Order: sequence, then structure tokens, then C-alpha cells
Amino acid sequence: MQACLAVNNWIYRINEGKQMNGIGMMFPGQGAQFLGMGKDIYEAYPEAREVFDRADQALKGDLELSRTCFEGPADRVNATDVCQPGILVTSLAFLGILEKRKGLDRTQVRVTAGLSLGEYTAHVFAGSLRFEDAVRLVRKRGQYMLEASKSQPSGMLSLMGSDLEKAQAIADRAASKGIIAVANLNAPGQVVLSGAVEALDEAEAIAPEFGVRRCRRLVVSGAFHSPIMNPAADKLGKDLELVEIQRPEIPVIANVTAEPVEDPEDIRSLLARQVIRPVRWEDSVRTMKSMGISTFFEPGPNRVLGGLLKKIDRDLKSISVSTPEEVESFVPASQ
Repeated sequence: MQACLAVNNWIYRINEGKQMNGIGMMFPGQGAQFLGMGKDIYEAYPEAREVFDRADQALKGDLELSRTCFEGPADRVNATDVCQPGILVTSLAFLGILEKRKGLDRTQVRVTAGLSLGEYTAHVFAGSLRFEDAVRLVRKRGQYMLEASKSQPSGMLSLMGSDLEKAQAIADRAASKGIIAVANLNAPGQVVLSGAVEALDEAEAIAPEFGVRRCRRLVVSGAFHSPIMNPAADKLGKDLELVEIQRPEIPVIANVTAEPVEDPEDIRSLLARQVIRPVRWEDSVRTMKSMGISTFFEPGPNRVLGGLLKKIDRDLKSISVSTPEEVESFVPASQ
């Protein structure tokens, strides 16, 4: 009930201000990384250098983030504990360029969200998390998730052509082989399971019985967004208690509830629970559309969320900013 009231409250504020058909900001999660991400904008724009340099300072003595992202090796860039802060910082570096060079006005943006890791980026954008705190938190988040993954062989399995009902039925059948859970509800026909390797093997074997067209193992270190991540959630929750969190200046959609979160204590709780609960991305997008959003900006490495957006609702428009060329051609949408 409280979450529903939060949604209605935000929708009321937006409607009251006659700001329908507004802009949404969305940020990518793990999987968007690549060797060299951010290097081109770091070399081309002082605004990007400032963001990466601040991140390096925040992680001083722990990780040379910019050097690792730019020079590798590739296996380090893809490692959970490196790619998570790397994606966050690269996304915010693109955002800084758009704001300072291309005239992006934050008041244009009516709501923000991010896929898994990207939720932290969204909170930085919304003013609920300080940049340095977020960089250190996602570095630790990646470390904790990596540690939890090593506790048992595990991974993630994408079910193409599945819905939640089918995915849950597959998980229920495969649970006899080990821990398994629905992890991501990304778009219609794209659901991800997460769990122990033996359980995923069983799920893949029986998936055709449920009409799943194709299965694909994701290149990840473990079973994210499943109970296997419980140790990570516990450690992350303790770190979140030590960080100052403000009320967001604009609505932030939480992955766990697919609804706006406003209270700082709720933000803490939801960010900790996020690593063991399903990412409800499709529902999050539909919530943002219900708030009057028709166009989404996606600053960050690669183009990931725009493709999902079209699968969710073809009437929604996404503007990706992932290269210097896209920076230069960017024009802030008018209201």
C-alpha cells in the first residue's frame, strides 16, 4: 500500500505541474562493459576526465579504476568487482559531458531508473547518493557478489520466449537440483533464471517442454539476484547503513518494487535486497510510462537498455549516448 501511495504521489506531482510526455533517464547495469570503456571520452572531454579522476581518488589504494578500464586486461574489466564501478563512472562521465557541453537540463528529466547496478547511478543522478559514496559502494557490492559466487558453482540462464509464469514453473521443477530463482524480468519474452549450476542444467534441459525457444548462459561470475547472494546482501546492508542517503530530487524507480522510492531508509533496504531479488525492469519501464514518460536518455557504455525498451513498448523512444559521435549529435529534447 505504501509503495502504491508513493507512485500516486509522484504521478500527482507530475500532472500538477503539467509535465506529461517528459523525459526519463535510464542507466545500464553489468554486461554493458568492454575493454577500453570510457577511454575515448576521457581523452576528448575534460568533463569526463574530472569524473574518472574523482573516482580514482575515491578508490585510491584499492583500485586504479580508469587505468584498468582503459588498458585492461579484458578479464579484469569483465570482473564483477571492476565492471560495476567502471560502468557507473562511465555512465556519469557521459552525463557530465551532456550537462556541461550539450545543455542537458536536469529539470527536463522527470524520473530515473537503472538496471541492477544502474540503480546506484540513478540515485547519484537524483541526488540521493553522493558520487564518491556510490563508487565505493558498487566496488564493494561487486566484491561481495564475487565472494558469494565462489561459495558454490552458479550462474544465470536467459530464457528466450518465456514469461514469468513459465520461468517460475521451470524453476520450481529444477529446484530439486539446487537453488534456483527468477532473477530478471527484462522484457516480454526475456526472463532470466539464476542459481546453482546443477539447477540451471536441469532448467535448460526441461525448458523446451514449456515452450521456451532458446536458452543462453550469461557470462557472469555467479547467481546474481538469487538467494545465493544472501551473504553479499548482508554485508552490503551494513555498508549502506554507514552512508548518508538523501531524499531524491526526482523519482527513482526501485528494481525490487518497480515503483518510486523516496524515503532514505527505504532506499537503503531496497538496495540491499536488490542483489537477492528479481530485477523487475519491464514493470519499471511501464511504471515510468504511466508517469507520462515517452522519451528516455541512456548515457553509458554500449547500447543495452534501448533495445529492451523497444521490446517492452515500441511507442517509447530511446536516445543512446555511448560514443563521442553520439555526444556531438545529442540535442536535448524539448518539452
